[in-house]
Amino acid sequence: MSGHSKWAQIKHQKGAADARKSKEFSKLSRLISIAARKGENPEMNPELRSAIEKARSQNMPLDNIERAIKRGAGKITGESTLEQIRCEAYGPAGVAMIIDVITDNRNRSISEIKHLLNEYGGKLGEPGSAIWAFDYKDGLWKPKIKIEVPKEDKEKLDKLIRALDENEDVQNIYVNV
Repeated sequence: MSGHSKWAQIKHQKGAADARKSKEFSKLSRLISIAARKGENPEMNPELRSAIEKARSQNMPLDNIERAIKRGAGKITGESTLEQIRCEAYGPAGVAMIIDVITDNRNRSISEIKHLLNEYGGKLGEPGSAIWAFDYKDGLWKPKIKIEVPKEDKEKLDKLIRALDENEDVQNIYVNV
């Protein structure tokens, strides 16, 4: 075991955990910024209150939350503005998908999503093409109709969902499986 130290192992584990936290905090920060556009007071803005509660449940530092609120309220200048996009798509075996995106560059994000969908046998749909298969309840899209997916397509779908989730701009993915 010469050449190995306990710190070296901790450093690698901590680095991986910190990268995951950073990615999650980035997504939460974008969500808070978008919600803060409708008002920076969580008492009067239930969407912001919900986003803050979600961030606190993930142990996001308070100063990061406050900075995201200020960014969304327009008090921090010089940063790019964020835009919320809802993409509707069909995955392998005709699975309906709703993909919520928060981005500073609409064209780049849609292009990345199209690329991932094409890579895993999916296709980006027109607005209204997939949303009919879902009901909006309690802030979430719940499938009206669940479909059965063959095993080989299930693997493709799982890989597609993982790839979409790894995209920094993608906030939520809903499928009717």
